[in-house]
Amino acid sequence: MDLDAFVAAHRDEWDRLERLVRRRGRLTGPEADELVALYRAASTHLSTLRSAAPDPVLLGRLSSLVARARTAIAGAHDPGWRDVVRFLTVGFPAAVYLNRRWWIGAALAFAVVSVAIAWWVAANPAVQASIGAPEQIRQLVEHDFEDYYSANPAGSFAARVWVNNAWVAAACLALGVFLGIPVVYVLWMNAVNVAASAGLMAAAGRLDVFFGLITPHGLLELTAVFVAAGAGLRLGWTVVDPGPRGRGEALAETGRATLGMALGLACVLLVSGVIEAFVTPSGLPTWARIAIGVLAEALFLAYVWVYGRRAVLAGEVGDIARDARADILPVAG
Repeated sequence: MDLDAFVAAHRDEWDRLERLVRRRGRLTGPEADELVALYRAASTHLSTLRSAAPDPVLLGRLSSLVARARTAIAGAHDPGWRDVVRFLTVGFPAAVYLNRRWWIGAALAFAVVSVAIAWWVAANPAVQASIGAPEQIRQLVEHDFEDYYSANPAGSFAARVWVNNAWVAAACLALGVFLGIPVVYVLWMNAVNVAASAGLMAAAGRLDVFFGLITPHGLLELTAVFVAAGAGLRLGWTVVDPGPRGRGEALAETGRATLGMALGLACVLLVSGVIEAFVTPSGLPTWARIAIGVLAEALFLAYVWVYGRRAVLAGEVGDIARDARADILPVAG
Protein backbone atom coordinates (compact mmCIF):
# COMPACT_ATOMS: atom_id res chain seq x y z
CA MET A 1 0.00 0.00 0.00
CA ASP A 2 1.14 3.53 -0.86
CA LEU A 3 0.56 5.16 2.54
CA ASP A 4 0.92 8.72 1.27
CA ALA A 5 -1.59 8.13 -1.50
CA PHE A 6 -4.04 6.51 0.95
CA VAL A 7 -3.80 9.46 3.33
CA ALA A 8 -4.20 11.96 0.51
CA ALA A 9 -7.30 10.14 -0.73
CA HIS A 10 -9.06 10.13 2.63
CA ARG A 11 -7.67 13.15 4.50
CA ASP A 12 -10.66 15.33 3.57
CA GLU A 13 -13.08 12.71 4.95
CA TRP A 14 -11.16 12.52 8.24
CA ASP A 15 -10.98 16.29 8.54
CA ARG A 16 -14.71 16.54 7.90
CA LEU A 17 -15.38 13.83 10.53
CA GLU A 18 -13.19 15.77 12.98
CA ARG A 19 -15.24 18.93 12.45
CA LEU A 20 -18.54 17.08 12.88
CA VAL A 21 -17.33 15.43 16.08
CA ARG A 22 -16.38 18.82 17.53
CA ARG A 23 -19.89 20.11 16.79
CA ARG A 24 -21.73 17.14 18.24
CA GLY A 25 -24.95 18.14 19.91
CA ARG A 26 -25.45 20.96 17.39
CA LEU A 27 -25.74 18.89 14.20
CA THR A 28 -28.60 19.02 11.75
CA GLY A 29 -30.30 15.83 10.59
CA PRO A 30 -28.24 15.52 7.38
CA GLU A 31 -25.05 16.28 9.28
CA ALA A 32 -25.83 13.51 11.80
CA ASP A 33 -26.32 11.06 8.94
CA GLU A 34 -23.04 12.24 7.43
CA LEU A 35 -21.30 11.73 10.78
CA VAL A 36 -22.45 8.11 10.89
CA ALA A 37 -21.36 7.45 7.30
CA LEU A 38 -17.93 9.03 7.85
CA TYR A 39 -17.50 7.10 11.11
CA ARG A 40 -18.12 3.81 9.31
CA ALA A 41 -15.70 4.78 6.54
CA ALA A 42 -13.02 5.82 9.04
CA SER A 43 -13.44 2.53 10.93
CA THR A 44 -12.83 0.66 7.68
CA HIS A 45 -9.79 2.83 6.96
CA LEU A 46 -8.43 2.10 10.44
CA SER A 47 -8.84 -1.63 9.93
CA THR A 48 -7.10 -1.43 6.57
CA LEU A 49 -4.18 0.55 7.96
CA ARG A 50 -3.69 -1.85 10.85
CA SER A 51 -3.26 -4.81 8.53
CA ALA A 52 -1.45 -3.18 5.59
CA ALA A 53 0.47 -0.15 6.87
CA PRO A 54 0.87 -0.13 10.67
CA ASP A 55 2.20 3.41 11.00
CA PRO A 56 1.95 4.16 14.76
CA VAL A 57 1.45 7.92 14.41
CA LEU A 58 -1.31 7.63 11.83
CA LEU A 59 -2.94 4.74 13.68
CA GLY A 60 -2.94 6.72 16.90
CA ARG A 61 -4.59 9.74 15.29
CA LEU A 62 -7.20 7.67 13.46
CA SER A 63 -7.92 5.48 16.49
CA SER A 64 -8.60 8.57 18.58
CA LEU A 65 -10.83 10.05 15.87
CA VAL A 66 -12.85 6.85 15.49
CA ALA A 67 -13.24 6.52 19.27
CA ARG A 68 -14.47 10.12 19.62
CA ALA A 69 -16.83 9.69 16.67
CA ARG A 70 -18.23 6.54 18.22
CA THR A 71 -18.83 8.40 21.47
CA ALA A 72 -20.52 11.23 19.58
CA ILE A 73 -22.86 8.75 17.91
CA ALA A 74 -23.59 6.40 20.80
CA GLY A 75 -23.37 9.00 23.55
CA ALA A 76 -20.88 9.07 26.38
CA HIS A 77 -21.73 7.20 29.52
CA ASP A 78 -22.28 9.79 32.20
CA PRO A 79 -22.13 8.26 35.68
CA GLY A 80 -24.59 10.00 37.90
CA TRP A 81 -27.22 9.45 40.50
CA ARG A 82 -28.88 6.76 38.43
CA ASP A 83 -25.71 4.67 38.62
CA VAL A 84 -25.38 5.29 42.34
CA VAL A 85 -29.00 4.24 42.93
CA ARG A 86 -28.54 1.15 40.75
CA PHE A 87 -25.43 0.16 42.69
CA LEU A 88 -27.13 0.59 46.06
CA THR A 89 -30.40 -1.13 45.11
CA VAL A 90 -29.18 -3.75 42.63
CA GLY A 91 -25.45 -4.33 42.25
CA PHE A 92 -24.22 -4.33 45.84
CA PRO A 93 -27.12 -6.16 47.53
CA ALA A 94 -27.19 -8.72 44.70
CA ALA A 95 -23.49 -9.46 45.17
CA VAL A 96 -23.90 -9.80 48.94
CA TYR A 97 -26.98 -12.02 48.56
CA LEU A 98 -25.29 -14.27 46.01
CA ASN A 99 -22.35 -14.72 48.38
CA ARG A 100 -24.59 -15.43 51.40
CA ARG A 101 -23.55 -19.08 51.81
CA TRP A 102 -19.90 -18.05 51.87
CA TRP A 103 -20.17 -15.24 54.39
CA ILE A 104 -22.71 -16.98 56.61
CA GLY A 105 -20.36 -19.95 56.67
CA ALA A 106 -17.46 -17.66 57.56
CA ALA A 107 -19.55 -16.10 60.36
CA LEU A 108 -20.47 -19.49 61.83
CA ALA A 109 -16.86 -20.69 61.70
CA PHE A 110 -15.71 -17.44 63.32
CA ALA A 111 -18.29 -17.80 66.11
CA VAL A 112 -17.35 -21.42 66.86
CA VAL A 113 -13.61 -20.66 66.93
CA SER A 114 -14.10 -17.51 69.02
CA VAL A 115 -16.28 -19.23 71.62
CA ALA A 116 -13.83 -22.13 71.90
CA ILE A 117 -10.81 -19.83 72.36
CA ALA A 118 -12.66 -17.55 74.79
CA TRP A 119 -13.69 -20.52 76.94
CA TRP A 120 -10.13 -21.87 76.84
CA VAL A 121 -8.71 -18.53 77.98
CA ALA A 122 -11.34 -18.00 80.69
CA ALA A 123 -10.96 -21.51 82.13
CA ASN A 124 -7.16 -21.71 82.19
CA PRO A 125 -5.15 -19.36 84.42
CA ALA A 126 -1.97 -20.62 82.75
CA VAL A 127 -3.23 -19.36 79.39
CA GLN A 128 -4.11 -16.01 80.94
CA ALA A 129 -0.60 -15.78 82.40
CA SER A 130 0.86 -16.39 78.95
CA ILE A 131 -1.10 -13.41 77.59
CA GLY A 132 0.17 -10.91 80.15
CA ALA A 133 1.22 -10.26 83.71
CA PRO A 134 -1.55 -10.11 86.34
CA GLU A 135 -1.18 -6.34 86.63
CA GLN A 136 -1.46 -5.90 82.87
CA ILE A 137 -4.55 -8.09 82.69
CA ARG A 138 -6.15 -6.24 85.61
CA GLN A 139 -5.46 -2.92 83.90
CA LEU A 140 -7.01 -4.23 80.68
CA VAL A 141 -10.23 -5.62 82.13
CA GLU A 142 -10.82 -2.85 84.66
CA HIS A 143 -9.80 0.20 82.65
CA ASP A 144 -8.21 -0.13 79.20
CA PHE A 145 -10.93 -2.14 77.47
CA GLU A 146 -13.62 0.34 78.42
CA ASP A 147 -11.45 3.46 78.12
CA TYR A 148 -10.46 2.54 74.56
CA TYR A 149 -13.81 3.78 73.23
CA SER A 150 -13.67 7.19 74.89
CA ALA A 151 -9.95 8.00 75.04
CA ASN A 152 -10.02 10.02 71.80
CA PRO A 153 -12.41 12.62 70.31
CA ALA A 154 -15.37 10.83 68.74
CA GLY A 155 -14.86 12.24 65.24
CA SER A 156 -11.21 11.27 64.91
CA PHE A 157 -11.87 7.92 66.58
CA ALA A 158 -14.64 7.15 64.07
CA ALA A 159 -12.33 8.00 61.17
CA ARG A 160 -9.54 5.83 62.53
CA VAL A 161 -11.85 2.88 63.15
CA TRP A 162 -13.37 3.24 59.69
CA VAL A 163 -9.99 3.26 57.95
CA ASN A 164 -8.74 0.29 59.95
CA ASN A 165 -11.84 -1.81 59.28
CA ALA A 166 -11.90 -0.79 55.63
CA TRP A 167 -8.33 -2.07 55.27
CA VAL A 168 -9.32 -5.40 56.83
CA ALA A 169 -12.27 -5.74 54.47
CA ALA A 170 -10.17 -4.69 51.47
CA ALA A 171 -7.53 -7.26 52.36
CA CYS A 172 -10.16 -10.00 52.43
CA LEU A 173 -11.57 -8.88 49.09
CA ALA A 174 -8.31 -8.37 47.24
CA LEU A 175 -6.28 -11.27 48.64
CA GLY A 176 -8.99 -13.85 48.09
CA VAL A 177 -7.57 -14.56 44.64
CA PHE A 178 -4.64 -16.36 46.35
CA LEU A 179 -6.88 -19.40 46.88
CA GLY A 180 -8.51 -17.70 49.90
CA ILE A 181 -5.59 -18.55 52.20
CA PRO A 182 -4.90 -14.94 53.31
CA VAL A 183 -8.62 -14.53 54.07
CA VAL A 184 -8.56 -17.48 56.46
CA TYR A 185 -5.53 -15.92 58.18
CA VAL A 186 -7.28 -12.54 58.58
CA LEU A 187 -10.37 -14.22 60.07
CA TRP A 188 -8.22 -16.31 62.40
CA MET A 189 -6.34 -13.29 63.75
CA ASN A 190 -9.56 -11.36 64.33
CA ALA A 191 -11.13 -14.35 66.08
CA VAL A 192 -8.10 -14.74 68.36
CA ASN A 193 -8.09 -11.05 69.30
CA VAL A 194 -11.82 -10.92 70.07
CA ALA A 195 -11.81 -14.24 71.91
CA ALA A 196 -8.77 -13.41 74.03
CA SER A 197 -10.41 -10.20 75.24
CA ALA A 198 -13.70 -12.02 75.88
CA GLY A 199 -11.93 -14.76 77.83
CA LEU A 200 -10.05 -12.31 80.02
CA MET A 201 -13.19 -10.26 80.70
CA ALA A 202 -15.15 -13.43 81.51
CA ALA A 203 -12.45 -14.63 83.94
CA ALA A 204 -12.72 -11.26 85.72
CA GLY A 205 -16.51 -11.46 85.91
CA ARG A 206 -16.97 -8.59 83.46
CA LEU A 207 -18.41 -10.41 80.45
CA ASP A 208 -21.50 -8.17 80.65
CA VAL A 209 -19.26 -5.13 80.15
CA PHE A 210 -17.59 -6.85 77.19
CA PHE A 211 -20.87 -7.51 75.38
CA GLY A 212 -22.27 -4.14 76.37
CA LEU A 213 -19.38 -2.43 74.58
CA ILE A 214 -18.86 -4.83 71.66
CA THR A 215 -22.45 -5.47 70.58
CA PRO A 216 -23.58 -1.95 69.54
CA HIS A 217 -21.03 -1.62 66.72
CA GLY A 218 -19.64 -5.15 66.55
CA LEU A 219 -22.66 -6.79 64.96
CA LEU A 220 -22.57 -4.62 61.85
CA GLU A 221 -18.77 -4.34 61.80
CA LEU A 222 -18.19 -8.08 61.95
CA THR A 223 -20.94 -8.72 59.41
CA ALA A 224 -19.15 -6.43 56.96
CA VAL A 225 -15.90 -8.31 57.59
CA PHE A 226 -17.70 -11.64 57.08
CA VAL A 227 -19.20 -10.40 53.81
CA ALA A 228 -15.75 -9.34 52.61
CA ALA A 229 -14.25 -12.65 53.72
CA GLY A 230 -17.00 -14.61 52.00
CA ALA A 231 -16.44 -12.70 48.77
CA GLY A 232 -12.69 -13.29 49.03
CA LEU A 233 -13.18 -17.01 49.66
CA ARG A 234 -15.55 -17.29 46.72
CA LEU A 235 -13.03 -15.54 44.50
CA GLY A 236 -10.35 -17.97 45.65
CA TRP A 237 -12.60 -20.93 44.93
CA THR A 238 -13.29 -19.56 41.45
CA VAL A 239 -9.58 -19.96 40.72
CA VAL A 240 -9.87 -23.64 41.67
CA ASP A 241 -13.25 -24.37 40.11
CA PRO A 242 -14.53 -21.80 37.58
CA GLY A 243 -17.53 -23.96 36.71
CA PRO A 244 -18.87 -24.16 33.14
CA ARG A 245 -17.29 -20.82 32.20
CA GLY A 246 -13.70 -20.31 31.16
CA ARG A 247 -11.41 -19.48 34.08
CA GLY A 248 -10.66 -16.02 32.71
CA GLU A 249 -14.33 -15.18 32.19
CA ALA A 250 -15.30 -16.56 35.61
CA LEU A 251 -12.53 -14.63 37.37
CA ALA A 252 -13.42 -11.45 35.50
CA GLU A 253 -17.09 -11.62 36.52
CA THR A 254 -16.44 -12.67 40.11
CA GLY A 255 -13.56 -10.21 40.44
CA ARG A 256 -15.62 -7.26 39.23
CA ALA A 257 -18.41 -8.12 41.65
CA THR A 258 -15.90 -8.59 44.48
CA LEU A 259 -14.13 -5.27 43.92
CA GLY A 260 -17.47 -3.51 43.49
CA MET A 261 -18.42 -4.70 46.96
CA ALA A 262 -15.54 -2.71 48.45
CA LEU A 263 -17.44 0.56 47.99
CA GLY A 264 -20.63 -0.81 49.51
CA LEU A 265 -18.80 -2.30 52.47
CA ALA A 266 -16.98 1.00 53.02
CA CYS A 267 -20.40 2.60 53.53
CA VAL A 268 -21.46 -0.17 55.92
CA LEU A 269 -18.24 0.18 57.89
CA LEU A 270 -18.70 3.94 58.04
CA VAL A 271 -22.03 3.38 59.81
CA SER A 272 -20.48 0.92 62.25
CA GLY A 273 -17.60 3.34 62.87
CA VAL A 274 -20.03 6.13 63.72
CA ILE A 275 -21.87 3.82 66.12
CA GLU A 276 -18.58 2.78 67.73
CA ALA A 277 -17.48 6.37 68.20
CA PHE A 278 -20.74 8.01 69.26
CA VAL A 279 -23.00 5.25 70.66
CA THR A 280 -20.70 2.66 72.26
CA PRO A 281 -19.03 5.10 74.73
CA SER A 282 -22.17 7.19 75.25
CA GLY A 283 -24.06 7.52 78.51
CA LEU A 284 -27.05 5.63 77.14
CA PRO A 285 -28.23 2.59 79.10
CA THR A 286 -26.63 -0.66 77.97
CA TRP A 287 -29.94 -1.96 76.64
CA ALA A 288 -30.36 1.15 74.48
CA ARG A 289 -26.86 0.91 73.04
CA ILE A 290 -27.35 -2.78 72.26
CA ALA A 291 -30.75 -2.05 70.74
CA ILE A 292 -29.16 0.47 68.33
CA GLY A 293 -26.61 -2.13 67.26
CA VAL A 294 -29.25 -4.81 66.78
CA LEU A 295 -31.41 -2.38 64.78
CA ALA A 296 -28.50 -1.45 62.49
CA GLU A 297 -27.74 -5.13 61.91
CA ALA A 298 -31.40 -5.98 61.25
CA LEU A 299 -31.74 -3.13 58.76
CA PHE A 300 -28.65 -4.27 56.85
CA LEU A 301 -29.79 -7.88 56.68
CA ALA A 302 -33.28 -6.81 55.59
CA TYR A 303 -31.75 -4.57 52.94
CA VAL A 304 -29.67 -7.46 51.57
CA TRP A 305 -32.53 -9.94 51.59
CA VAL A 306 -35.15 -7.60 50.11
CA TYR A 307 -33.12 -5.78 47.47
CA GLY A 308 -30.54 -8.51 46.91
CA ARG A 309 -33.01 -11.36 46.51
CA ARG A 310 -35.19 -9.29 44.19
CA ALA A 311 -32.19 -8.36 42.04
CA VAL A 312 -30.93 -11.95 41.86
CA LEU A 313 -34.37 -13.25 40.87
CA ALA A 314 -34.30 -10.65 38.07
CA GLY A 315 -31.06 -12.16 36.77
CA GLU A 316 -28.47 -9.85 38.36
CA VAL A 317 -25.11 -11.30 39.36
CA GLY A 318 -23.63 -8.29 41.15
CA ASP A 319 -21.54 -7.39 38.09
CA ILE A 320 -21.38 -4.05 36.31
CA ALA A 321 -24.16 -3.21 33.87
CA ARG A 322 -24.42 -5.81 31.12
CA ASP A 323 -23.93 -3.32 28.30
CA ALA A 324 -20.56 -2.23 29.70
CA ARG A 325 -18.93 -5.60 30.26
CA ALA A 326 -17.49 -5.98 26.77
CA ASP A 327 -17.20 -2.36 25.75
CA ILE A 328 -13.90 -1.99 23.86
CA LEU A 329 -12.70 1.16 22.17
CA PRO A 330 -10.45 1.05 19.09
CA VAL A 331 -6.76 1.42 19.89
CA ALA A 332 -3.61 1.87 17.89
CA GLY A 333 -1.34 -1.08 17.10
